[in-house]
Amino acid sequence: MNTVKVGIAGLGRLGRVHAGNLAFRIPGAKLTAACSIVPEELLYAQKELGVQEVYSDFDTMLAEADIDAVAIVTTSGLHCSQIESALKAGKHVFTEKPLGVDPEECRIAEKAVEAHPDKVFFLGFMRRYDPSYRYAKEQIEKGVIGKPYLVKATGIDPEALVEGSIKFAPTSGGIYIDMASHDVDLMRWFLGSEAVEVYALGTTFKHPEFTECGDNETGCAIYQFANGAIGQLHVGRTAPHGYHIETEIVGTEGTLRISPVPEKNLAMIYNKHGAVTECVSGFPERFAEAYRLEMQEFIDCIREGRKPDITVYDGTRATEITFATARSLKNHSVERID
Repeated sequence: MNTVKVGIAGLGRLGRVHAGNLAFRIPGAKLTAACSIVPEELLYAQKELGVQEVYSDFDTMLAEADIDAVAIVTTSGLHCSQIESALKAGKHVFTEKPLGVDPEECRIAEKAVEAHPDKVFFLGFMRRYDPSYRYAKEQIEKGVIGKPYLVKATGIDPEALVEGSIKFAPTSGGIYIDMASHDVDLMRWFLGSEAVEVYALGTTFKHPEFTECGDNETGCAIYQFANGAIGQLHVGRTAPHGYHIETEIVGTEGTLRISPVPEKNLAMIYNKHGAVTECVSGFPERFAEAYRLEMQEFIDCIREGRKPDITVYDGTRATEITFATARSLKNHSVERID
């Protein structure tokens, strides 16, 4: 297959990132269709992306559009049903995380993927494609830091976007289900083992609106892995300086640190405030290259007839771990992760 014709479902903040990549930055791909329940988003696809086939219904796009594959960037609760429908329609599937809104729903997606082994299924854990994280993984595999035994992960959304977090909090599933899946996936990836136990805490100091809807502003959790390794997680929603993502992997012979300062670029401003490094404002900026590279891999897998390293089971496992973390917070107890 020389050119993969793709239809995208969902043109919100992240959907537009993927749509722009498919339309202009992915060799071997052509964005030929778009689906959204928001008329303004379809107008955007036509005027800004040059898409002619636009639909307000996902199943209609599957039935009528001239596409080989779909990119699902819709609300989380629709992912599994749309994965199932797209595979049944004979399309290759890219879907954003989370795979499903609970572990039981994830197993529906597993069965759908298993029933269509001739199709490429790709789950959007884009941090695995970020150049810095991939470099760290390569160094671990080379033995540069010896045997990794501890991953410390921090993920804090910017205070500037906290109103959106507050609005979403009542339906987010809680801070761990909402925010922890990328970090727990990276822990599994770097440590080469499965999490078997978790203890989690949560607190709110600045925005009582989170407490009022049963959620938390900040969470910390510690994981035990099957091989004896440990994971430490810090997630939050109120970084005053911008979008803060930091990961440290500690091994028997050394340590790797990724993004200890969430810098916007390599420029530094010297003024009355001292030496100032500007920070990235959000995930589309921090992981712009990762989003492009993961979509390129999806298209290359289709064209070359191979499967990606990330599987549907990685999505299920991340969901199981985040749900166990949420249970630990709720029950004030150590929770087993089966």
